[in-house]
Formats: sequence, structure tokens, C-alpha cells
Amino acid sequence: MRFIDLAAQQKRIKDKIDENIQKVLRHGNYIMGPEVKELEERLAEYVGAKHAISCASGTDALLMALMSYGVGPGDAIFTTPFTFIATAEAIALLGATPVFVDIDPKTFNIDPVKLDLAIQAVKTNDPSLHPLPLAPNVSLFTPCGIIAVDLFGLLADYESIEAIAQRNGLFVIEDAAQSFGAECKSEKSCSFGNISCTSFFPAKPLGCYGDGGMCFTDDERLAQAMISIRIHGKGNDQYDNIRIGINGRLDTIQAAVLLAKFDIFPEEIDIRQRVAQNYSILLSKCPDLVCPFPSINQINQTNETNHKSAWAQYSLLTKSGDQRNAIINELKDAGIPTAIYYPKPLHLQTAFASLAYKEGDFPVSENCAKRIFSLPMHPYLKSVDQEIICNTIMKRV
Repeated sequence: MRFIDLAAQQKRIKDKIDENIQKVLRHGNYIMGPEVKELEERLAEYVGAKHAISCASGTDALLMALMSYGVGPGDAIFTTPFTFIATAEAIALLGATPVFVDIDPKTFNIDPVKLDLAIQAVKTNDPSLHPLPLAPNVSLFTPCGIIAVDLFGLLADYESIEAIAQRNGLFVIEDAAQSFGAECKSEKSCSFGNISCTSFFPAKPLGCYGDGGMCFTDDERLAQAMISIRIHGKGNDQYDNIRIGINGRLDTIQAAVLLAKFDIFPEEIDIRQRVAQNYSILLSKCPDLVCPFPSINQINQTNETNHKSAWAQYSLLTKSGDQRNAIINELKDAGIPTAIYYPKPLHLQTAFASLAYKEGDFPVSENCAKRIFSLPMHPYLKSVDQEIICNTIMKRV
């Protein structure tokens, strides 16, 4: 059994992938070829954005977005500690400071109430309101922006986040690395905030056969800045450099692969809904486990059908760390793969030790990190395999 079955997907569309790659090999435009432009246009139309700027990875997408705002030393960017390091890494690479904000225990996304407190704490240099990084000249930090992460494929609460940002004069970047294809109230992922960033890492809902990413925005000025940043700060030509940039281009062959995959992507998103729903129904008999939001019970009881996750992962919370380990070992013995996203929150990572955050600063993130684990999740997961997975779990709960 595979955690993510890319082989089954490839078998379905192999002829189209081969055809697209051969086309690239024939025309030989391996960097910024016509497939890149076609992909940008198709995905911009899909999410409802005016501009789509492809790049070499999801990390580059975040970096380009921050660079388009001129983020640098002295700037404070608010984000979650319960995510992959790339989110905060992009902030730190530019010399800015990530200010972590705890998560909502139901959605695993940044908590808007705590976000508001964190912004006020930075503005007043008052750590009694909210934990602050213990960095030099913390009183000189300038609140600049927010990076909200759509964890596991579920959109963050952008209605609240954007209202908070507007009140405080901050920009919002949507980290949609895991949520491409998700929706909230018919608005698609990558249409929120000032800039949205996604990843095409192979394991993502829409992934290529290498690294890749894309930024989306309705702002012409920001779009032009990112287009320039993507190619070494390019101006009118490759030897006219109007700003410091990066080498962030998407390979044409990866764009060709993504075009083939995108043909079936909307259908795959719909299938992911059914796979997730089936998991939640099967696991609803286990009171010790917390199914991810929105579970089938939550939809039935509260009619919260506005949330459509991309289901990049299907992640459960156990009663304790010991119970999680017992379940994972039981699944492993049965040949069923699992994963833990994320075993150590970012504020406790060695890479951010200089910020002097400590255990207990973000208790919800820390608690989830000790109890969470993820099951196999992809559109080609058979219902019979889901039954085997869930029956195996029930031996330990």
C-alpha cells in the first residue's frame, strides 16, 4: 500500500504526459518555454486570479512574495509554528523575524484571535499579551505582514485574517502549498490575501515530477515585481538588472507534466472528498480519535458545507502520544504507511533557537504535534483498503 499513489495516477495519464514531454523535447525551449505560459494562464483562470507567476518551488514562491514587498531586517511577519519550515524559513532568509501564533485546535490553522493579540504585543512590545521572540531590538520590530497556512488542504479563516490585516495595515500571503483545489464559500484556494503561493512538489494535490511552485495576485505592481525577481531581478532584458532577485524559474518539462495532470485535477479533488468522507464514516466509531475538520459528523450536524478541503493529508489526533505510537506500529506491522506532520513545531526547532521561544509558548501546536498522525490519502485509494486501514486502527483504540 502506498501513502500517495503517484504510480496509479501516472498510469492513467501516461500517454498525455509522454506526449507533452516529447513536445518540449522537439521545440527545445527548456527554460520558460510556451508550456510555462500556458500553465500560468490555465491556473490563473482556475483560481480566479489576474496574474499567475510560476517558479521553481513553493519555497521560492514564498520568497518572491515577501521580496515583492521589500521585506527585510526589522520587519515582523506573523505565521504559524505548526507547518513545514519553508514558511518561516523564507521570512528568516530575508533577515526578517517570524512571530509565531498558535493554531485553532479544530482546523490546525492560525488562530485569528491569537493573531490579533500577537500583533498588538509586537506594536506595544508587551510579551504579557502574547509570546514574543527574544531577539535584539524587539521594540524596533515593524509589523509588516501575515503568512497564513492552509494546513493539510483546509483554507485558513481568511475572512477574519484579512479583517485583522486591514485594521493593522498589514499584507496577507496565503501559503497554499497544501491547499490547491480547496474552496470556501465557492472561493478557491490561491484567491485569498494579497499574494497566494502554492507548491507543485510531487506529493501535493497538484504535483509535478520535481520541484515547482506558483504565485497568484490581482495586483499588477506585485506581479511585475515577482516576474522580475524570478529571473535575477530582470528588467528589459537579461542583462538589465533592476533589483536583487533569484533564479526561480519553472522548468518547461515540469510545466508540461502539470498540464497533463491538471486535465484530471478537478475530478481528483472531487474523489478526494469521497475518500476523506469514507475515512470519517469508518472512524466515527472510534471516540478516542479526532477526525479532521470538516468530518462527516460536523457536516451533518452543523451544515458546514462551505469548507472543501483539498485533503493533501488526512490527519487524526489520538488521545495520547503513546496511543499514537501503538496505532502507527500496528499499521506498520500490517504494511500500511503513515506519516507525522509535524513532530516538532517550528518555535522549538534548532533553526529558530535564536528567537528564544520556549516549550509552553504555543500549547495547542505542541499538543497536536504529540498526538497527530496521517493516513494514506490520494484519489486512487480503494475503499477496501480504507476498510483494512480503519479495522487495523480499531485494534488499538
